[in-house]
Amino acid sequence: MLFNDFIWFLLWSFYFVAYLYVVIVIIADLFRDEHLNGWLKALWIIALVFVPFLTALIYVIARGRGMAQRAQAARGSVVPERDDYRPAASSSPAEDISKAQELLEAGIITQGEFDALKSKALGNQYFGA
Repeated sequence: MLFNDFIWFLLWSFYFVAYLYVVIVIIADLFRDEHLNGWLKALWIIALVFVPFLTALIYVIARGRGMAQRAQAARGSVVPERDDYRPAASSSPAEDISKAQELLEAGIITQGEFDALKSKALGNQYFGA
């Protein structure tokens, strides 16, 4: 009997956590939607409080496609991991250093900027290395 109660507890816990996740996603989508006015957002939230399961089901059915589009738009504004502003080691350090040396000799960059370019070309983390 104890094992049976434990299984039921796990099952209901899973359902509860899944329901909370759906409610959080719905509320996040409501606040993400720019076309829905504030009164309709409040009405959806009040319905989620008083008739939670039915409201969540109706919301997902009625506004599911819009939810996916808004989620996609929100993910599109995230900065990707492979950005150019991150320092990386050069594929040909000697060529990069010679270009930086030419810029230094022409007076276009300072000695500190040359050291930074040299350090980046060599893949060093710190400029003094």
